[in-house]
Amino acid sequence: MHAPALFNAFVRLRWLEAVRSEVILHWKFNRYDIAATFIPGLLFVLAAWHANQPDWSALPSRLFWGSLYFWLYCSVFCISNQLAGEHEDRLNKPDRPLPAGLVTRHGAWGRWLIVMGLFTLAGWRLGVLEWALLWQAVLVLHNQGGASRHYATKNLVMVFGAVAQLAAAWQMVRPLTPTAWDWILVLALPLLTHVSLQDLRDVAGDRAVGRRTLPIVFGEWPSRLLLAGAFALLPVATHFVLLAPLGPRPDVVTLDVLLAGFCLVIAGRILWLRYPAADHRTYMLYNYWYCFTLAAAIVVL
Repeated sequence: MHAPALFNAFVRLRWLEAVRSEVILHWKFNRYDIAATFIPGLLFVLAAWHANQPDWSALPSRLFWGSLYFWLYCSVFCISNQLAGEHEDRLNKPDRPLPAGLVTRHGAWGRWLIVMGLFTLAGWRLGVLEWALLWQAVLVLHNQGGASRHYATKNLVMVFGAVAQLAAAWQMVRPLTPTAWDWILVLALPLLTHVSLQDLRDVAGDRAVGRRTLPIVFGEWPSRLLLAGAFALLPVATHFVLLAPLGPRPDVVTLDVLLAGFCLVIAGRILWLRYPAADHRTYMLYNYWYCFTLAAAIVVL
């Protein structure tokens, strides 16, 4: 092989290795939050596509653009969040890129600015720029603006984040409808209370860094009673707002029962399994309920 050919092969290998390393780095930034960001967004894209006679020829394009948009949606949040919480991650999640030394703060800031720009462009390309800008404002308030330090502001920005997520997912496929807004709001508004479930697992750590989470402000047992009651009532909203208007179809009734059972299991775990590892698994069940509800929308809409 001649010298120019060897040089070109070497450059290609270095380029491929750089791409591979970047993909692995972004995976490590995002992996803890995929179930709450990427997957729900893509599921609601599929729900919007499936509603009103789905166009099968358009499905590959919907999946490609939805995957790109919600990977960027996840990335802009996770990098920002980990830049703001590097000190805590050194104690609680040392395998994340910053505490593990896989990237410098300068490098993380540079990557965040790039993905913020790409996310804005993707929102413009898909006709959901307003929701992309809302999500960017929300994550800056949450991470760099200190909203995450008090349960009231933290939960409120999470509501707006969920609206930005789900409205974008639907609107990139078809115009938002009253039915779509019913699904968006029934999933987003309960975050005002229900998302405090995540704070039960790290009361000691949050108290050490001065956070004012629900269990710290009101006490652990009152918070557990409040959250258990909130989850026990959540099936009322999903039944009367989302599923009952569709009629007593077998698929609707089955999903109604399953969603209610999911919530009652979560409520029971909140009251009877009261230690950090169990609280983490209970919070993950809430993430799974969120995704399962969006998957139900694919079936029934």
